[in-house]
Amino acid sequence: MKDNIYLGLVHAPICNKKGEVVTTSVTNLDIHDIARSCRTFGVSKYFIVTPLQAQHELVNRILGHWEEDKAAAYNPDRQDALAIARLVNSVEEGVKKITEIEGIEPIIAVTGANFKENSGVESDLLNKARLDKRPVFLLFGTGWGLHAHVLDQAHFSLEPIFGASEDGYNHLSVRSAVAIYLDRLARASETKK
Repeated sequence: MKDNIYLGLVHAPICNKKGEVVTTSVTNLDIHDIARSCRTFGVSKYFIVTPLQAQHELVNRILGHWEEDKAAAYNPDRQDALAIARLVNSVEEGVKKITEIEGIEPIIAVTGANFKENSGVESDLLNKARLDKRPVFLLFGTGWGLHAHVLDQAHFSLEPIFGASEDGYNHLSVRSAVAIYLDRLARASETKK
């Protein structure tokens, strides 16, 4: 992708089923699979957002495992993908790190299956980023979605992914949603060359 896209998988603040604010658990599968999607589609950095120290220890152990010589030799592709993963305590810390890298604050873009309103589709987001000459920090929620605290910081909300189920079922895993959105962004980026 030609555009500077950063991705954040947010574990706090998140809504639970009742709409309460919670912190969700980081999963090994999300770390690996989302890193692979990010690397495949040219995402600059993948931020895992959680304030919990126990979760930091888990993530660091997982990332560290694939940096070891034996694991790296066994699966160098995994090490390559995980090299773009970073751990941060908050969305704000992710914004600060991107600003340090890019020299300008990113556009915060959010996703969600239940948005009643949105700013547009992937090509609209890329057009905004190019006009503003800013990178994009694309946030995905875990649990039952991003809390209003995060949504209120957003400059752009992407149209939800709509399923084709006749009964209206629409509950993708975050790993699947990331891959779909990144594919759409890559295609939109290619058409704008």
